[in-house]
Amino acid sequence: MTIKLEMLRCFVAVARDGQLSSASASLHRTPSAVSMTLKQLEEALGAPLFESERKNRLTPLGRFVLAEAERELMRFQRSIDAMLGYARAEQGLVRLAVVPSVAIHLLPRAVARFQAGRPGVHLEIRDMDSASIQRELLRERVDLGIGSGVGTDARLHREPLCSDHFGLVCHADHAWTRRADPPRWEDLAEQTFIGNRLCALLPVPALRAAMDGTRLMVQSTTSLLAMVRAGLGVTVLPALSVGETDPGVRLLVPAGAPQRRELHLMRLAGVAPGPAGEAFGAVLRAVCEEGMAARR
Repeated sequence: MTIKLEMLRCFVAVARDGQLSSASASLHRTPSAVSMTLKQLEEALGAPLFESERKNRLTPLGRFVLAEAERELMRFQRSIDAMLGYARAEQGLVRLAVVPSVAIHLLPRAVARFQAGRPGVHLEIRDMDSASIQRELLRERVDLGIGSGVGTDARLHREPLCSDHFGLVCHADHAWTRRADPPRWEDLAEQTFIGNRLCALLPVPALRAAMDGTRLMVQSTTSLLAMVRAGLGVTVLPALSVGETDPGVRLLVPAGAPQRRELHLMRLAGVAPGPAGEAFGAVLRAVCEEGMAARR
């Protein structure tokens, strides 16, 4: 006969209670049903577990089985708790890859809100450019990505998250900041331009000319802003990349129709990110909606 978990549960209850009747009540079973279960366990083991029918004293085998059964029941309960916690998004791991502007200005609010409600979930966050995010998703090294949804790879699912506008970024004391009218894209021709990969997203002839003529390309947003802050030139970045409280730089929207960047929440197509990933995505959507409403 196979020893079942329910047999161990009944045995532990009776052994700890010392009385069949009260143990049966705690198990919500009749005494006869519990007695039959104990008999089946003893038959499977081939030896008695109790010294007498009163069930108030264990045999040496009974004491050994009690210790093993309690350990196994605790291990089983831990597994059940872990499975329920994962299903309820109370436990698990969410691996994120995000563009730097999101990591700096959007993600902290989402992480704080998420962890307040689900402290048992672990988050792993890396910042990188949008092309690298898509590569990491395809390699299954991350569960969710937040970046510019460029590309048409059908293996990726893209969900519009929010958008922001591009602007000319200059030193806080730059001559542009003292002009009555906003600078134009064509004004880049008169400046030392610091290039970056995001510039390739914009179909602006004057910007493309500036990129062709630059002698300085910087990929890190942090390093790029440091260069501008040091007065080494001007650049172009999305608004989210430039903190409103940074006293060293200014973001100015050029004259004419604004150029915008669409940010997407990305994952592998047909692959769910798990309950915790779904829950984090919901929090992120709410934070983005609040941020967009505040900017209107």
